[in-house]
Amino acid sequence: MKVEQILQSKGTEVYAVSEDDTIADAVAVLNDRNIGAVLVRDGKNGIAGILSERDIVRGLGEKGGDALSLRVKDCMTRDPATCSPDASVDDLMAQITEKRVRHLPVTHEGKILGLVSIGDVVKRKIEQAEKEAEALKEYIAS
Repeated sequence: MKVEQILQSKGTEVYAVSEDDTIADAVAVLNDRNIGAVLVRDGKNGIAGILSERDIVRGLGEKGGDALSLRVKDCMTRDPATCSPDASVDDLMAQITEKRVRHLPVTHEGKILGLVSIGDVVKRKIEQAEKEAEALKEYIAS
């Protein structure tokens, strides 16, 4: 299975904030959309970074409640790892594990195609294992 297949089933909508938004603004987006990370857009509609729950917790640990008034650019992860739509799920799992991240923007030729999370990967791996188990059951029964 490829990343593009994950995007086809989950959708390609990407939620984003600006570098100059406050952390409180970003938290509102995360909460409203029930997501764990948002892309941070630069002035050219490219990727300036990614802001995850982990980044916010790190900011809260350092600044306490004052972190909510910080700008996104002060807490985000700059130059986030990305993946291509033709990457395999196994490649994606390896990259997520190696880089210790939970979300990867999917890009192609500088264009943002979507965002995949570790949850998306786990869901697809479980579906794949269930299909293989069912095929084995049918094989054994025949």
